[in-house]
Amino acid sequence: MPTFNDPTADAAEARQALRGLAHATRRITDPDLLYGIVGELLAATRSLEQSLIQLGGTSLTHQDRAAHDDGDRNLGAADAWAAADALQQAARHVSAAETFLDQTSQHLGRIAWHPSPRQWVSVVFLQGENADRVLDLIDRDGTDTAIEHLRGFDDGEDTTSTALADGHVYDTLPTGANDRQATAGEYALIYSHTLGHVALYRAHTPPGGTPTDAEAVRRALEARRDRVRGDGSWFTPDRITDIKRNRGLGR
Repeated sequence: MPTFNDPTADAAEARQALRGLAHATRRITDPDLLYGIVGELLAATRSLEQSLIQLGGTSLTHQDRAAHDDGDRNLGAADAWAAADALQQAARHVSAAETFLDQTSQHLGRIAWHPSPRQWVSVVFLQGENADRVLDLIDRDGTDTAIEHLRGFDDGEDTTSTALADGHVYDTLPTGANDRQATAGEYALIYSHTLGHVALYRAHTPPGGTPTDAEAVRRALEARRDRVRGDGSWFTPDRITDIKRNRGLGR
């Protein structure tokens, strides 16, 4: 928890929080979360920029106390100035990141995420000694190696047909409280040391699914750039760009 009065402790807290975020964002299955996460990071960059500016100010305020190990106070003061300048530069870069995060938030705010047409078909489910061998492989070489090993059970369309016939097709991955999950490409690995089982699933788009057309996305991006190209930034909302053009500000 932040102390609001101990900068050393709060800096350590921020480092741990960012480390946790880096771990937690390795796999996000619900894109609806993006807008809120980016909003929190936008607020965080504003606080970080302020902190860097204030740290630079502290270095300048106390420069008369700075000295090198040999007692040279001139060199100490010079380094205090240099540290303050570097912190100011860092603050400017954070400010630039804040601008892009703000743009990201605007883009995400216009998105209505539709349910994914993707389903998951069961490739293989192992228990007992067979599962134990794969669990040992996970412990020794990691989940990517285990997924690569279990891909040998995937016979493509035959596996899909069998899963459909047996009802082993899922809208969301079937996981329990004791399960852990890892993904690699179109495959998802579900495993549990506690329950002693391992399962591999493959992504499947059912008939009638509408995966994104990359070419259509490219055309949409180009069309948006063309609409706002006059002001040099395709991030500018259309309404603002129209106002600029009507007032002659884009020339």
